[in-house]
Amino acid sequence: MRLSKRMSELGLCSRREADEWIEKGWVLVDGERVDTLGAKVHVGQHIEIVANARAAQAKQVTILLHKPVGYVSGQAEDGYQPAITLITPANHWEGDRSDVQFSASHLRQLAPAGRLDIDSTGLLVLTQDGRVAKQLIGIHSPIEKEYLVRVAYGERTTDIDQHFPPELLAKLRHGLSLDDVPLRPAKVSWQNGEQLRFVLREGKKRQIRRMCELVGLNVVGLRRIRMGRIPLGSLPPGQWRYLLPEEEF
Repeated sequence: MRLSKRMSELGLCSRREADEWIEKGWVLVDGERVDTLGAKVHVGQHIEIVANARAAQAKQVTILLHKPVGYVSGQAEDGYQPAITLITPANHWEGDRSDVQFSASHLRQLAPAGRLDIDSTGLLVLTQDGRVAKQLIGIHSPIEKEYLVRVAYGERTTDIDQHFPPELLAKLRHGLSLDDVPLRPAKVSWQNGEQLRFVLREGKKRQIRRMCELVGLNVVGLRRIRMGRIPLGSLPPGQWRYLLPEEEF
C-alpha cells in the first residue's frame, strides 16, 4: 500500500503530514530514507520518522472551544461564521493552565475534529494534529461523546420523563436507523424531567436531533459536555483553551 496510508494506519500522523514528511526526507523504511511520493510498502516493513518530524509534530496544537449557538463547525456557510473565528487572543480563557503563548501559526491547518451543529453548543475540538483527528473522528473511533439534550414532547415541556414511553427510550438506546443504516448502541438516560443525557460512539450529521424526531421528541437545546476523557468543564461559552500535555482523549 502507499507509504502515507500505512503511516496513517499506524497512527504516526495524518496522510497529509505523511506526504509532507516524505517529500522532506523525514521518513525511513527499513532504515532507508524514502522521499518519493506514492512510494509503496508492505505491512511487515518497519517505518520510522526522524527527529525533525517529531519536532514538527510536537509544535502542533489542539484547542478546546466552547462553541456558542450561531457558529458552524467547519467552513462558513449561509452567512454564518466558522467556529475558528473565535480563536483569538481576546477569547483565550484566563483559566488555561497550558502556558502556551498564542501564535498566528496555531491557526494554520487548524481543523475541527468532529462537527457540532449551528444550533448546538458545547465542546468543539480543533486540532493541527492528524493523530488527534483520527482518534476522534476515524471510522473505527471508540471515543465517547456525551451530550445534554433538552427536549419537548408534543405540547409537554415539563416532567417529560413521567410521560415518555419506556419502550421509546429503549429505542433511543438501540434499534433506530438513519439513512437506512442501523445506529450503534447508545447510552440514553434522563438527567432530569426535561433533559436527556446521550453518550454516543458515532457522529452522523444532526444525529441526536434526528434520533429524537423518530421517537416524537423535539430538541430544544443540545450541549456537548465531553469527548472521551476531556470534559467541557467550566470553559465559558465563546472561549477556548489549549489541550494540556497530560490530557488524553
